[in-house]
Amino acid sequence: MWSTTALRAHLLASGLAGDVATSREASLRSYRAFAAGDPRVTIGLDPGPAWSERRLIALMAAKCGVSADPRCVRGDDVIDPELTLRALSAFAGRLGEAVRRRAPVLFGTGHPHRLLGFYAGLADAVSAAGCPVLTPAQGRSVDITTRFGVRTLTLVYVRGVALLRDGTGARGGVHTHSPLPVRLALEAAAEAGGPLPGLVVGDHGWVCGAGQLGIEAIGLADTDDPALFVGEAEGRVSVAVPLDDAVRAGSYLPLTRYVLNRARLSQ
Repeated sequence: MWSTTALRAHLLASGLAGDVATSREASLRSYRAFAAGDPRVTIGLDPGPAWSERRLIALMAAKCGVSADPRCVRGDDVIDPELTLRALSAFAGRLGEAVRRRAPVLFGTGHPHRLLGFYAGLADAVSAAGCPVLTPAQGRSVDITTRFGVRTLTLVYVRGVALLRDGTGARGGVHTHSPLPVRLALEAAAEAGGPLPGLVVGDHGWVCGAGQLGIEAIGLADTDDPALFVGEAEGRVSVAVPLDDAVRAGSYLPLTRYVLNRARLSQ
């Protein structure tokens, strides 16, 4: 069991919060692109019209703890660990409530090399508690547009967590921000006449794509991923947890234990 004090220390020591590796320059580029309506950054969310770069900076300062000064344009971003802990508690609360309601849960990630273990631990516990973990569209193809052109990828599930793989046979998965995988999964579930998820747990397009369609969604997001925090501010994402989403994979496992403890689930 991880106490709040121990997890706070871990967040800082691992770089999940505190001084993080995401640069201010990268975050500001994302805020400008989001304000311009770039779908590569809105990742499935159809935001309201009022999100200027300045307003996004203010939102991200409130939600993540980054600098609220628009004149700060260089250096590494900072995430307030207290905001991470607060959001993780809310995340655990929504997950625990879904399990108590026996609401079907869909897990998906665009960060399989980093976050698969975090989500898989949650999926194992949710399933063990008797709550359905959905796996729609297993093996189906989806075309994802990248800066190198269109790639045809396959939706697969590993320990109950959806991710994309290419046709090379390589282990792991493909990093993506796209909302197309969650749309494919939801369409497949509807076509099959099976249950739709009562909760989607993930990151990037998995959260924003589901939230935009009116399905409750919770997830993790870095300081250069404003869409999840805008979705939370607009009421389409239930919880967005601020943290660095690209540190060593093992660093996220204490978060799994913390969330399961808070959600009153056993791993």
